[in-house]
Amino acid sequence: MTAAVDTKARAIVYRTSGSTHGPITRLVSPGELGEFLKPFVFLDLFGFQPEPGHKGFGMHPHSGIATLTLMIEGEVGYEDTTGKKGVLPAGGVEWMRAGNGVWHTGAPVGDSPVLGFQLWVALPASEENAPAQSLYLAPSQVPQEGPARVLLGRYGKAQSAIPAPASMNYLAVRLKDGECWRYTPPAGHTVGWVAVNAGGLDAGGPVVTGELAVFEESGEAIDFVAHGDTAFVLGSAVKHPHELVMGYYSVHTSKAALDQGEVGIRRIGARLREEGRLG
Repeated sequence: MTAAVDTKARAIVYRTSGSTHGPITRLVSPGELGEFLKPFVFLDLFGFQPEPGHKGFGMHPHSGIATLTLMIEGEVGYEDTTGKKGVLPAGGVEWMRAGNGVWHTGAPVGDSPVLGFQLWVALPASEENAPAQSLYLAPSQVPQEGPARVLLGRYGKAQSAIPAPASMNYLAVRLKDGECWRYTPPAGHTVGWVAVNAGGLDAGGPVVTGELAVFEESGEAIDFVAHGDTAFVLGSAVKHPHELVMGYYSVHTSKAALDQGEVGIRRIGARLREEGRLG
């Protein structure tokens, strides 16, 4: 436990409960809040009870971004066009650098409830059209420092095995009722936000389950006090300096890069149809 919250805590400047469609709550999208939180340009909180015949998320493409899926509850079977296939358990992490184009899919395994976050990270120009890469981490492969599991970047002595494309941290944190925790971001991390999936926080203001809060752009520490046993994800980063140029499943830094990525997506899609893996 660290020092209690003081009166100079980094201020919350925006909060949202997002928009919910079926099992998915979209908290950040590239054309809206992602412009202010870039490189964090998209965040979904998904949760559902599997039903017979549930086909999951279906095979779909990306380019120009990396996605990070954190499983909180349940198991999801995954497959991607880098050739990898398996099961992602609760506590596991999928990292997919889409680069010049990739297709992937996920579907629940068994009948246990499924809960997780999917984050999109904008890639720098040097990586946005690079070959796709995927990495899957078992729960035991995600390092922890204090109450924080390090999904991207580094916190304390814990460093993620995922090669983050720029200076950023993405942490999954659990606090007990009444516990205090201070997060001091690395130098230059002026972007900061938090999204709560269980319990509630005082973070210079209340943040409740299902809500995302954006902190003022500064290098100051962020203080938290848990109300109830609380679980949340937190992101901090150096601001992405590029324009966000968007396709339907893609985010790039320029129209030319987007066009190149969409060519890659179509080429892979044609191959999947030839193989009978797409309708």
